[in-house]
Amino acid sequence: MTMKKNHEPDPGRCKTDARSCSDYRRRIAPVIDSIIAQCRDMRCHAAADEEQLPSREAVITILHRLRDVLFPGYFNSEKIDPVNLGFHVGRTVSDVFDVLAEQIRRGIRHDCFKYDLPCTDCKQRGFEHAAALLESIPELQNLLEKDVLATMDGDPAARSTDEIIFSYPGIFAVMVYRIANRLWRMDVPLLPRMMSEYVHGKTGIDIHPGAAIGERFVIDHGTGVVIGETAVIGNNVRIYQGVTIGALSVPAGHIAEIRGKKRHPTIEDDVIIYSGATILGGDTIIGARCVIGGNVWITSSVPADTSVMMESPRLIYRKQPGD
Repeated sequence: MTMKKNHEPDPGRCKTDARSCSDYRRRIAPVIDSIIAQCRDMRCHAAADEEQLPSREAVITILHRLRDVLFPGYFNSEKIDPVNLGFHVGRTVSDVFDVLAEQIRRGIRHDCFKYDLPCTDCKQRGFEHAAALLESIPELQNLLEKDVLATMDGDPAARSTDEIIFSYPGIFAVMVYRIANRLWRMDVPLLPRMMSEYVHGKTGIDIHPGAAIGERFVIDHGTGVVIGETAVIGNNVRIYQGVTIGALSVPAGHIAEIRGKKRHPTIEDDVIIYSGATILGGDTIIGARCVIGGNVWITSSVPADTSVMMESPRLIYRKQPGD
């Protein structure tokens, strides 16, 4: 008997595979019907309506284009020099205005229809908020310059401000926070949180856009940092990785009672918070010039000019077997 070569297809097997695939596809049809029924009965979260939500991709593009404007020449694919700087900034700002205004309009219009709000001319508000954000760029540049210099002043590993701007996740997270915070203060829906969660995923730094943060703010290393919505942070504050400036837990069923109220700590000027520290509660105030040591847990206020440290643990040394 002549054997088939391994590379030759078996026509009978191919037909069997095709029938098997069709059988499985028939099982999918009722699944689709079930999914659609769930969504029509409001038993799933679906944004399937005539009003288009803001685009996540467009919001990310906005952030990166704004970074090009805030730090001209650092992240551009083309060469920037004194001759073409004006052309580059003008073109980028103009492009951002159009895209940002449209995304703001989408967010406002979506909320208007979803929550049955009175019409507020979402297109006009999109233009107004986009223009207001762009008008704030010189102020944002000044704030970010101070953040970069504060990072340089406090980090002996930093060799230049260029290195900090290019590679430090803390600066990127603070930049996005300062942009998102402006939109948050304008009551722009959806976009500020979309921005903050994007940078959270990229850096591990979670700063709610509603937090109030002063000048010369430094996040060193950064991974695992959490700063809550109603936190207030003064000037010249430095925090390290793993720091939480958060809220105390809320009993089930009481979330609505505290929504919008101050739930997160106040950190006054010139405070240093070392890695792993957890500071919780809306009534908690860390006074000016305090030093909060690593891994401490604080739920009550600390007076100014105080150091809070964990007691040194007792270490146990044992010889390995055979030594």
